[in-house]
Amino acid sequence: MEPIEQIELFPSQAPKERRPTARGPTALPQEPSPGPDAPLASRLRPRDFDAFVGQREVVATLRALATSGHLPNIVLWGPPGSGKTTLAAIVAMATGSRFVNLSAVTAGVADLRRVVTQAREARRSGLRTVLFIDELHRFNRAQQDAILPYVEDGTLTLIGATTENPSFEVISPLLSRSQIFRLEPLSRQDLETLVRRGLDELGASLEDDALEALLQGARGDARVALNALESAFALAGGTITVDTVRRALQAPHLLYDRAGDLHYDLASALIKSVRGSDPDAAVYWLARMLEAGEAPDFIARRLVILAAEDVGLADPGALPIAVAAQQAAHLVGMPEALLPLTEAAIYLARAPKSNSTLRAYHAAREAIRETGNLPVPLHLRNAVTALGRELGYGRDYQYPHHHPEGRVEQRYLPEELEGQRFYEPGPRDHPITE
Repeated sequence: MEPIEQIELFPSQAPKERRPTARGPTALPQEPSPGPDAPLASRLRPRDFDAFVGQREVVATLRALATSGHLPNIVLWGPPGSGKTTLAAIVAMATGSRFVNLSAVTAGVADLRRVVTQAREARRSGLRTVLFIDELHRFNRAQQDAILPYVEDGTLTLIGATTENPSFEVISPLLSRSQIFRLEPLSRQDLETLVRRGLDELGASLEDDALEALLQGARGDARVALNALESAFALAGGTITVDTVRRALQAPHLLYDRAGDLHYDLASALIKSVRGSDPDAAVYWLARMLEAGEAPDFIARRLVILAAEDVGLADPGALPIAVAAQQAAHLVGMPEALLPLTEAAIYLARAPKSNSTLRAYHAAREAIRETGNLPVPLHLRNAVTALGRELGYGRDYQYPHHHPEGRVEQRYLPEELEGQRFYEPGPRDHPITE
């Protein structure tokens, strides 16, 4: 049997005796923190719940679970820099468990088998294993299925971290056996607390406007804040100024993933802003998507759909404008594509709205589902063969252009649906000239 491998987030804190007592889990011995050459974020990583900043409700619940000795499988869902990895390690330490850290980006089934083998050996010694899987959503279904039996039989306690909605990215059997905790970006107050700790650690000072720039640039991400602070300190050589903070932050990083939650959240915000006739919000969400690297074609398609679905017959000219913007964006490419896309977004947001087109289709679809394959009336069928003419195809059909007004009253729906209305004009539908 190969020796049990323990991958520690805090290598300085090697556990010795970890048997729980009746009063709760035994605290792990504290050893020296990482050395002065370690990154600032590593040096400031909290070792217990008391030192953890932010996520107060989540921390309170996890602390209570750890104190009780009952540790369920956990999924930590939140943005980067919100403390998922640190919380997982603290929970493992507070419960006297082995902490094995895998990344779903690099680990495979073979790594899971190795962890399971070592966890079984540790279990025979009365030692629980907490398997932390970072970016759990990157594991495919087969890899997640491979974890399930060992979670069920207690060989492993899983703590997974994900930036994506686990309802979509984690298989149902694993999700049903886990408790989900939603983490939020750190508040301004929490970030400032961390920055103050970083200043104490560095022995540095920070101008007020530099602090403001750092807090804004970090966007709720503790890792970004501390890394930028450390870089700004190296650049400043003394008091950290707003200029050194901006140089350390460089261009602000906009979170985005074309296949992730934020992609759909931003698209939803754009659609609802246009539908709600707010041109300022429409331009803002459009810019957020483009600046983060969204494909212009995706946005253009959404605008075309909006023109037909939400503006519709209240302004029939909206659809040609949206289609023209789509073609123009495709023709010129970025960055100039932002101009026709922005013009179309503003036009659609300002245009009157009507969803009568969508309602008409839904009503027709419902009738089809209720009545099935009703026959086409004989007079509407195309009489292209002698047999068809013999059967009455096209008989008694009246050609509208042969009538003075270009229209004629005749039955166009199946007989069973005669008189039924699907299109109900909206109050803002553009009038058709009689």
